[in-house]
Amino acid sequence: MNDESEPGKPPYTRGIYPNMYKSRLWTMRQYAGFSTAKHTNDRFRLLLEQGQTGLSVAFDLPTQLGLDSDHPRSLGEVGKVGVPIDSISDMRILFDGIDLSNVSTSMTINAPATTLLALYVAIADEQGVDRTELRGTVQNDILKEYIARGLYIYPPEASMRLTSDLMKWCSINAPSWNTVSVSGYHMREAGCTAVEEVALTILNGIEYVRSAIEAGMSVDDFAPRISFFFACQNNILEEVSKFRAARKIWYELMTTRFNPKNPKSAMLRFHTQTAGASLTAQQPFNNIVRVSYQALSSVLGGTQSLHTNSYDEAIGLPTDEAVTIALRTQQILASETGITDHIDPLAGSYVIEEMTSEIIKKSLELIDSIESKGGALSCIRSGVQQRMIHESAWKHLNSIEDGSMRVIGVNVNQQEEDPIEGQILDPLLAKNQVLSLSKMRLERDEDMVKISLDKLRKACQTDDNLMDFIIDSVKSYCTVGEINQVLSDSFGTWVSPSGV
Repeated sequence: MNDESEPGKPPYTRGIYPNMYKSRLWTMRQYAGFSTAKHTNDRFRLLLEQGQTGLSVAFDLPTQLGLDSDHPRSLGEVGKVGVPIDSISDMRILFDGIDLSNVSTSMTINAPATTLLALYVAIADEQGVDRTELRGTVQNDILKEYIARGLYIYPPEASMRLTSDLMKWCSINAPSWNTVSVSGYHMREAGCTAVEEVALTILNGIEYVRSAIEAGMSVDDFAPRISFFFACQNNILEEVSKFRAARKIWYELMTTRFNPKNPKSAMLRFHTQTAGASLTAQQPFNNIVRVSYQALSSVLGGTQSLHTNSYDEAIGLPTDEAVTIALRTQQILASETGITDHIDPLAGSYVIEEMTSEIIKKSLELIDSIESKGGALSCIRSGVQQRMIHESAWKHLNSIEDGSMRVIGVNVNQQEEDPIEGQILDPLLAKNQVLSLSKMRLERDEDMVKISLDKLRKACQTDDNLMDFIIDSVKSYCTVGEINQVLSDSFGTWVSPSGV
């Protein structure tokens, strides 16, 4: 074999490291967050005790939209799908007893990513952890929010400024931090195909690279810290081929368009999450099998970190038992199957090589089509990607309803069963979160709050990097909602043409 077909060498089709899992396992990074910072801290400690090797924070919807827990739009959503974080007080509880110099933390946050990273940095400062020691990822991928997920706040141009500010700040202050996790996951969950997931994700990545360069950065200053986040669906061979194809496409586009000098700038590193959309409320224990196969595909495809979904997530937030089984799924895969003894074990398979080539070909055709219309950002404004995903989702739904796609327990092999109960959240916890926020406001120095927010407001009217102003604001006990209200007042808001 020539160098190009070897693992650890360009174009990295066979993996980004020469020995892959023989020398270093993927990070087992289970996603967690619910009810309160204290409950989530308890879950983090459980997972770390059970052998998890990295933390992954799920924030509730108000936090993801830059709203405080007592905002009228937060009613009924506080702590439901993630942890509510209103201020530095909550962040302090979330990481209580966890040394930020010894753990890698992923935070799934986008529109208010600058604020949540600022809170993490502030807690690290309190712990005496040097900022250069911080390891982890902030998703910070706002483009897919406009395309598929809908949790954006500001117009695209303002959001891209915040993304670039975060990237530039980290390149100087926290060089080991992954500043954007370009996410195909949510587009795949919304209904796009494997080819569309690869093409649209890489297009968004290219848009972030261009934006950072336009902001005055050199490609090698930030590109090594760009990571990716993909879904893994049920078609094992297609998913393995998808991951291999994505690595090669990213390498070729980065190399030909931006001419980086650092090899890591064109190296696609990615996290995988098993497909939430594939989980069924019917016969939920079947989901353990689905997740196991998806995890196998992720590892055969060369993922750098992995989240395995819990079997009861189609019913509610996962129970401790379900979370433990999900983690054990990864541990069994790593320790008992022999998969880690081989590097890209499916390489050379006629099916895998042909499917990889076909996904590369079709993905590049789609990339060319979007770029001929002005590129990712321009097409988002006119709803091109949004309509594409809607059409693919509609086809997928019809295939299940007409029976051409078989889903065990849903349209075939159905049976009567007793329902299982998911985790039940205490509604008093949301009320207590609001009371805690009110108490914090009463005790803080309002003059310091006003000074910090005024400085941030003035900085928004300049070209200054906003990160240090936001860090100062959170240390002054400004809330997530107050900070993002200043940004909204300065930048405005936006509605997608597709209504997403």
